Order: sequence, then structure tokens, then C-alpha cells
Amino acid sequence: MTSTSTTETTILAPSYAIPTVLVLVAIPCLWVTPWLAGAIALFGMFLLVQALTLRLHFTDTALDIYRGEGRIRHFPYADWQFWQIFSPKFPVLFYFREVKSIHFLPILFDAEELQRQLEHHYPRQSSG
Repeated sequence: MTSTSTTETTILAPSYAIPTVLVLVAIPCLWVTPWLAGAIALFGMFLLVQALTLRLHFTDTALDIYRGEGRIRHFPYADWQFWQIFSPKFPVLFYFREVKSIHFLPILFDAEELQRQLEHHYPRQSSG
């Protein structure tokens, strides 16, 4: 008797919206406060590098974060208590709470697919 196990993994496509907006916002800031413009542009470039190198993998049992081929974080859904995407019109921050910790991630990936995967793997509980 053979047992076959199929594990479906969804990898979110990167989104460069937030890093691009930050770099563009830094340009007019050059005329007002150059040090602030530099800080904003530097943060935008940092997020751009993260968007280029990090990938979210939604598996049947966990959310995994990869840098290149190596998994750097593993978040089993069984430990999750709550999640939320802030600013739905222009999503910028993804928050989720586990039993022992909370996590904030900038939206550096396809926000609509993130919403679909979250609802699929960890549907929100209705309150009341």
C-alpha cells in the first residue's frame, strides 16, 4: 500500500509599490530637508532589496519565509490567533499574532493574493 502526500505551496509574487513610493517621495524632500530625504530613500532601498530577495510560501500547515532557497522563518497556522492587513486601499502592513509573539511585515508581495491565502489557510473568526 502506497501513501502519496501532496502538499500545495503558493509562493506570493513580489510587489515593489511601497519601495517605489518611498523613493519617489524622497525626491521632493531633497529641497526641504536633505537628511530626511536620504533617510526615506535609504529605507525605500532597504525594502526594495527585501522585496527582491524574500518570498512568502503558504503551505497546507504554515507560512514560511524564504530568502533565496533557504527557509528563514516558519509560522505554523496552529499557533496563529489573529491576522490583519492595514490600509486596504493601499496595503502597507501585514500583522499577525501567534500564541507567543506578534509580527508586522511590510507588504512587499501581491496584497490580493496574500488576502486570498490568509482567508484560505486561516479564516477570520467572526466575533460575537
